[in-house]
Amino acid sequence: MSIDVSPRAASGFVVAVLLTLVVTAGAGPAGAARPFTWPLEPRPAVARGFDPPDHDWLPGHRGVDLATQPGRTVLAAGEGVVVFAGVVAGRPVVSVDHPGGLRTTYEPVEASVTAGRRVGRGEPIGTVVAGHEGCPTAACLHWGLRRGRDRYLDPLPLVQRPVIRLLPS
Repeated sequence: MSIDVSPRAASGFVVAVLLTLVVTAGAGPAGAARPFTWPLEPRPAVARGFDPPDHDWLPGHRGVDLATQPGRTVLAAGEGVVVFAGVVAGRPVVSVDHPGGLRTTYEPVEASVTAGRRVGRGEPIGTVVAGHEGCPTAACLHWGLRRGRDRYLDPLPLVQRPVIRLLPS
């Protein structure tokens, strides 16, 4: 029996498996705390999901938008070092580097931390500012995840167990 899988579907599956391994690596015994947490409490609704472009130069949505309220405290999703806290293209942004080559980015966020500061999982890093373009609620936190310089990933597998469904051919 032979199964034909498109290269895009195969690469998506490989990314999902690798992200699952990254997220669960070092998590310890069953029931131990996961290395990442939601950047907002209580757990927010996802207003817009991850929608990567087919090619690096095309438009897409390289993160997720989480529905919230202006002034809501933003938490570091995992332990790491703040590598940027400032303004990019007129929007306030905070970026945190995590072990394993991952970087999470949060915007629009009025930073309460500065570059170089070590932060723990769930530690406050700023507050949400209103005005995220395309947000259907009072405010949205755009939460991005990158591996290396230019490999954008869906951040939701950091905090949710991925659902893998095998489809009939």
